[in-house]
Amino acid sequence: MSSTAGEISKQLRLDGKLCDVVLRVGGAEVKAHKIILCSCSGYFRVLFTSSHWKCSEKSVFTIPDVSPDIMELILQYAYSADVDITSENVQDLLAAANQLDVLGLVGLCCNFLEKQLCPENCIGICRFADWYSCRELYRRAHTYILHHFEEVVREPEEEFLELTLLQLSDILEKDELNAKREETVFEAVLKWIEHAPTLRSSCIVVLLPKVRLGLMDNNYFLNNVRNNPLVSSHLECQALITRVLRTLHHICRNGLTCTCFLDPVSRPRLPYSILLAVGGWSGNNPTNAIEAYDSRTDRWMLIPWAEESPRAYHGTAFLDGALYIIGGFNGVEYFNSVQKFNPITHSWSQAGPMHFCRCYVSATVLDGYVYAMGGFTGYERLNSAERYEPKTNQWSLLPPMHEKRSDASAATLNGKVYICGGFTGSECLFTAECFDPQTNQWTLIAPMQTSRSGLGVVAFNQRVFAIGGFDGVNRLHSAEAYNPNTDSWSALSAMFHPRSNFGIEVLDDRLYVAGGFNGLTTISSSEYYEETSDEWFDIQDMHVYRSALSCCVVSGLPNVTEYTFHQPALQLQNKNLTEFNHTFKFKFISRALLTTHVTKQLHRDLSLSPN
Repeated sequence: MSSTAGEISKQLRLDGKLCDVVLRVGGAEVKAHKIILCSCSGYFRVLFTSSHWKCSEKSVFTIPDVSPDIMELILQYAYSADVDITSENVQDLLAAANQLDVLGLVGLCCNFLEKQLCPENCIGICRFADWYSCRELYRRAHTYILHHFEEVVREPEEEFLELTLLQLSDILEKDELNAKREETVFEAVLKWIEHAPTLRSSCIVVLLPKVRLGLMDNNYFLNNVRNNPLVSSHLECQALITRVLRTLHHICRNGLTCTCFLDPVSRPRLPYSILLAVGGWSGNNPTNAIEAYDSRTDRWMLIPWAEESPRAYHGTAFLDGALYIIGGFNGVEYFNSVQKFNPITHSWSQAGPMHFCRCYVSATVLDGYVYAMGGFTGYERLNSAERYEPKTNQWSLLPPMHEKRSDASAATLNGKVYICGGFTGSECLFTAECFDPQTNQWTLIAPMQTSRSGLGVVAFNQRVFAIGGFDGVNRLHSAEAYNPNTDSWSALSAMFHPRSNFGIEVLDDRLYVAGGFNGLTTISSSEYYEETSDEWFDIQDMHVYRSALSCCVVSGLPNVTEYTFHQPALQLQNKNLTEFNHTFKFKFISRALLTTHVTKQLHRDLSLSPN
């Protein structure tokens, strides 16, 4: 109905005019129009038109298990396609809408619950969605549990501890379970068992094989798993321990090989976030190569969906599910264009162009906007800045910075944009400034301890980090961090490799750097920084030697397998039937153990489960 017709029908109902049905709910009577109810509810459509039940002539119907308040909300939706959903009424409203087959209202309730997902309620919402067969909400809630597993098992933990054996087993066996350390998964199993040890102790036989024991630290496995009293008390677990010891020995000698991906105890889990290294300068030419780094396997994967136009000295930003490639240079042309990549569909499109060509640009994201600052047009260094709004596909100019800056780098922290260092055309800068969108102003902050052009800047644990770069004489491996509370910089331990014009990002609470120029040549080396120990660690080199690249972290991809080493490893399955059969046999044994050793627990869980 049009809004006018809807308002008229609503007023007629409130006035009790032309109403041809009375609904009895919870001792109250509510008048309505059959035709309106039939238009939104399959339940009422059948109820009012069924000749078999001789209901077409009836005007009074009793609706069970629905309160007057909830029925009023359903009628509100039926007459206006709008309803006031709250945390207090959503469960009763969804249950009634499901009972009365008001599918549109079921969808609204599911959308509301999805937006409320958090570590404290995701398990409850998942169970609720399963009970009422809301498959999409169930899928999203289940995915949320997997992606936020470490937060879910921490305090408050009531929902986690009330999981059934089957529910917990289903979560633990998923590749998508997001746990930085497999030790966390094992400790979660122990916590769940200790909540009801008499009933759950035997469940260790089922749950332990779901933990990727072969990915644990050797000392932790030997001291905390092998010698655990609960594990030691079950012969089936001891057989698994012996097998894992062989796997750990294999990994120590050969590293994480492809066969490890086919073994349930050593198969790496899929990462929730991946690091993308995009474009850059390789040899004497720009490149369009894209590589994805999987921190779970310490491997870079070349991604085949590179854009057609190579570019270097560009910026990248990830916003609203899209990767933006901003400005840059291809050896001939300086770009003001912006390419947009969808990592799910692998499709490229053109976003709105910037006001200026910007090579050596600094880019970042804040509050739903992409910021682009400074750079080089091919003729001059810039102090201008602009930001992009995806809804309008347009860039708008911001107040200019205090300094002209190309080869600078930027990050966002606590609602502000920080830009550090850079090159004016004649000198390398040690100055830094921040932009506050609330006041629309740039403010100079304390200068860095070292002049840095071609540096990397990133926000990390409430500080702004400035890494590497070029001071006008040497490529740097030094690093420093800015504390906004004290407006001061402090030195950090140095990288292993000096580098400028490299990629930098934060992934899984570590600061990663990749590629760059060391003063002699482009490099492919990569390393990460642990703040707790103030140490750097080498990781796998990229496949492509390059500088002038840009890095970006992409999270929560449903097709993350396409960006990880899991994909080529899985392709070996058809070539290695023996290993595949071994894996399948192990899973079959696990299911057999579930049946023979924990029948009573299963019966108990099934009696409590919504299914």
